[in-house]
Amino acid sequence: MEYPIIDGHCDTVRLFDTDNYDFSKRNGEGHLDLPRLKEGNVKLQFFALYIEEEYKPVGSLKRCLTLLERYFETMESCPDDFITIYSAADLKNLFNSDKIGALLCIEGGEALEGEIAVLQSLFRLGIRAIGLTWNQQNQLATGVGSGIRGEGLTSFGKNVIVEMNRMGMLVDLAHINEDGFFEAVETSSKPVVVSHANARSLCNHPRNLSDEELKKLSENDGVIGVSFYPDFIDPKNPTFDRLLDHFVYIADIIGTEHLGIGSDFDGIDKVLHGLEDVTGLSGLITGLKRRGFTSEDIARITSKNFYRILSDVLP
Repeated sequence: MEYPIIDGHCDTVRLFDTDNYDFSKRNGEGHLDLPRLKEGNVKLQFFALYIEEEYKPVGSLKRCLTLLERYFETMESCPDDFITIYSAADLKNLFNSDKIGALLCIEGGEALEGEIAVLQSLFRLGIRAIGLTWNQQNQLATGVGSGIRGEGLTSFGKNVIVEMNRMGMLVDLAHINEDGFFEAVETSSKPVVVSHANARSLCNHPRNLSDEELKKLSENDGVIGVSFYPDFIDPKNPTFDRLLDHFVYIADIIGTEHLGIGSDFDGIDKVLHGLEDVTGLSGLITGLKRRGFTSEDIARITSKNFYRILSDVLP
């Protein structure tokens, strides 16, 4: 299998909670499902449980658990094709099998409702990564969309990171503001990820990382998953080639050892021509080759970097 892919972020679980959606079949809506994941050569897909704004601040945990149940119901319908990854051993076994792996994530620390015990229970239920914030401020940290400066990680947020490191959960810093980003990287004893973001020097969007953040991420041995969301690629002309510019730019700044893919499929309301859904990933690999990335570079970007971090972080 040439270049099996690990994708660091999708929001497809939200579709599991809707009528007339069958994940096991090719769908007319959404950006990925089982047949299209196979066609796109995805070996491991991070599935985010996104806590919508209407469930904040009250109802976040209930919503999280509802989505978690929908996930397990869906995966039980295709047991021969999928395996949920809980440990480093599971990850290793996955790459020696013909199945597709799924890693469960929460997008928005509101689901913890300010309790370490809730974090621990979610770990027992299979959650293996948490995005500390979405765009708002919560009990853990300040999201980038709040516009608040000078406030980053809270004391509870620091305790959460320490406990995540101890248990074996991946810290995701997508959506956090700059103050929180630097504090979280300093707090974590393990590599962190920014699951879906791009280079701010090429596209001045607050969700993208500055050069300083990119360098700090590399010092932590972390990984950024480059997103396919047009608004993160270019404010005026978000093309496929401009997306490739982000891969080239980040590689020039911090090396291909810290680059990955974080599509944000099913969490975006617009797509790039050529990456309308997950089946376009082969075209991305072709584009990376055209831009001069070596076979080893591409192997790192498509799977080896996320694999390295998960092998280190997972229990």
